[in-house]
Amino acid sequence: MRRQSRGRVSPRAQRRRSGYRNHWTLPASCEPSPFTLHPDNIQMSSRVEILNDGGYRSDGRRQYELRDIIIDLSPQGTADGSATVTHGLTQALVTVFGPREAKMRSQTLHDRAVINVEMNVLPFSTGERRRRARVDRRTLELAAMIKSTFEPVIQTNLYPRSQIDIFVQVLQQDGGLLQTCINATTLALAAAGIPLLDFVCAITGGVHTTSPVLDLTMLEENDLPHLTVAVMPRTKKITLVTLETRLHVDRFAEIFELACEAGQTIHKEMKRAVKDRMSTLVAAMGAGLTQGASGETAEQDAIMDGVVMYEY
Repeated sequence: MRRQSRGRVSPRAQRRRSGYRNHWTLPASCEPSPFTLHPDNIQMSSRVEILNDGGYRSDGRRQYELRDIIIDLSPQGTADGSATVTHGLTQALVTVFGPREAKMRSQTLHDRAVINVEMNVLPFSTGERRRRARVDRRTLELAAMIKSTFEPVIQTNLYPRSQIDIFVQVLQQDGGLLQTCINATTLALAAAGIPLLDFVCAITGGVHTTSPVLDLTMLEENDLPHLTVAVMPRTKKITLVTLETRLHVDRFAEIFELACEAGQTIHKEMKRAVKDRMSTLVAAMGAGLTQGASGETAEQDAIMDGVVMYEY
């Protein structure tokens, strides 16, 4: 290595001290041409075609058309009530335990029951499998929304010094997660025999330019401003309105009215599912009473008991 004398400074150090930088000059052909952008010439485009010229959405539905709803009220383990609701490709399983004695006296109330909501999002419910923390902020927010939605609906004054536990499991996600969980919770509470003031029907609505749409998918939720409305169809009262994105005030009233009307449609499907489930139970009970009154043998009674338990 070459050793420099102490009083001498290298040319590189001089350039560094003087703050010298290389300045590059673009040729005239590469220089940007002066022009101005007018707001009318700027068009905001989405990465997916939400609504085409024919009025159809990306999944083939119309603006106000809802996704297919599948309701299953089959019992799950030792739960007092359970329901599995599927909105399109979004599926949630809700199990209800209670009313039962509270585990901790410090959490009991002498005049009403305490509602506990726990939510769990399974890793395979989304396209990307990422490890979630034990305390997920988004999951806690959804659980708090569900609890605040049903606290004024459940007649907790009938069960003092007790608790009602609601466990929500998200099996699959494709938009409308909150509405699916709320509708499944309503059916699970009804299956458990817990008295409610009314059904709670939730739906998601959004707006594309000036066209309102209902029951959004995940792609639509990522690109459109949307809100979720939970309505009680019989009393026409609103238990929840959540808006997580910006929405113009002129469009809010239109989407809100459409969501309330869609809640009436969902209420018919939920009421039909509960009625069919109760008809099945009543028919099974009637068959068991008929067999018992006809004087059949004990072996036949045991077989019928197994059939009744299976149908329940």
